[in-house]
Amino acid sequence: MTRVFITIDTEYSSGFYNGRGPADRAENYARSIACITPDGPAGISHKLALLREYGQKAVFFVDPMPALVWGVAAIEDIVGPIIDAGQDVQLHCHTEWLALAGSANPLVSGHTGHSLADFPFEEQCQLLDYARSTLMAAGAPAPVAFRAGNYGADDNTLRALAEIGIAYDSSHCPALIGSSACRINLGDDVRDPLLHQGVIEVPIGTIGTLGGGQRHAQITALTLSEMVAAIIHARATGRETFTLVSHSFELINRRRLSVNRVVRRRFTGLVKALATLPGVESGCYAHTPPSLSSPAHPSQPLPASAMRTGMRMAEQMVSNALYGAL
Repeated sequence: MTRVFITIDTEYSSGFYNGRGPADRAENYARSIACITPDGPAGISHKLALLREYGQKAVFFVDPMPALVWGVAAIEDIVGPIIDAGQDVQLHCHTEWLALAGSANPLVSGHTGHSLADFPFEEQCQLLDYARSTLMAAGAPAPVAFRAGNYGADDNTLRALAEIGIAYDSSHCPALIGSSACRINLGDDVRDPLLHQGVIEVPIGTIGTLGGGQRHAQITALTLSEMVAAIIHARATGRETFTLVSHSFELINRRRLSVNRVVRRRFTGLVKALATLPGVESGCYAHTPPSLSSPAHPSQPLPASAMRTGMRMAEQMVSNALYGAL
């Protein structure tokens, strides 16, 4: 059985932050969490309804750091619907909110940074302890898994997670080494869960690209056919886990507040496919976490296909032309 983890980074947008007032928070929630459009919501309520309809699980990595400017109630509004739907809430952390909090920031002596990896070990422990406590104050169970905002973790992050009792991290993206904020000391050939710095690192899935590289398994980066082919390949090669990434806001253009029908079709198709694929199930960290396996040979990504690549390039062109950037 191959367990697929649909992971959804669920976060207010620091880029759309306009102030501390309730109207500002409500607007950010509408754009980044609920994703309200003239065609209806396309954010977490839409995704929760799809998961319920097809009997699938997902992992919502929720960022509690906006509580620094809006209070815990802002996080309760995110956590409540996810818990009520029976889905998994785990921990996310965007440190950009420290700068937005300004003088109201009680953490790390007022230091700021773009990503967790910008902070030393002791300060990362403090930030992660605050984030975990705030998430639990908002109604979530004690988290057992974490993903850094911007993938911006380093080995100190994993040590800090171990220090505060979080067992899993999923910040390592083999396909983005050198082009993301991740500084975890693992190579692009690490595609299976492994014990590193005291926690189990669960890499984000990839597929092969023409020329020998890798492309990350994100809803906005792969077509539906590529995602399904990657899952079938993982099953056929005996891979125990495969992790896909989405965001709470990825099904819309947040500036236009319009649905991106290409990306929404991908997410809907993925959830439907998981309900029908034999030998595949969706997983969550709370009840069915990734196992720490030791394969004889590192898992290999789905081999590149000129046809699938060409279809993706055409589909991305249509998506960008019709719906623009997120």
